[in-house]
Amino acid sequence: MDAVRVALLREVLAGTEWLDATRRFAGALRGSVVSHGGGLLLVGTPEYEPWHLAAHLVDEAAWSGTPELAPTLVRHDARPSDPAHLAVGLGRLEAARRGETLLVVAPGEPAPLLERVCGARRAGATVLALGSGTGELAALAHESLAVPDGAELDLDTVQHLVSAAAGENPLPGPRRGGRLRDRLSRLAESLTAPPPSGW
Repeated sequence: MDAVRVALLREVLAGTEWLDATRRFAGALRGSVVSHGGGLLLVGTPEYEPWHLAAHLVDEAAWSGTPELAPTLVRHDARPSDPAHLAVGLGRLEAARRGETLLVVAPGEPAPLLERVCGARRAGATVLALGSGTGELAALAHESLAVPDGAELDLDTVQHLVSAAAGENPLPGPRRGGRLRDRLSRLAESLTAPPPSGW
């Protein structure tokens, strides 16, 4: 989903709770990776690997000038022969430490992951959960966004909204400095910058 489609989706969702919820969650994600600077780990379940979200976050990191948003995709079936960006296995969760952020994307309760997520949290990592929104994962998470079965939006669509909102770089308001001309100039520069290389 490109930026134009996300903008159209936001227009359709105006007045619903989804825009505020996805922006709040994205703000927690961005705030965590920017303030801690320790890196973002992204993991799903064996049946649902969020590689598409990983690609969008890499793009948003480049476009927004926030390299901390580019995640390390942690995979259940990673093999040493995989390309480097796809070769990180679950052992990486056990090495998670204070300052790192762990984003778990799961349509259901990821029972096999819970022990590792709990260990990462005990080691000081910030845990964010995107998915079913109930159960032990939601209880472990510092911040969660529920996308229950039967909701108006599916998990894939919510991921697009979250990644787009995470990459938003709000222009400073008049009280935080910067004349309108300067803010417009920065906006024009960000809109005309070449896109990052593909995933």
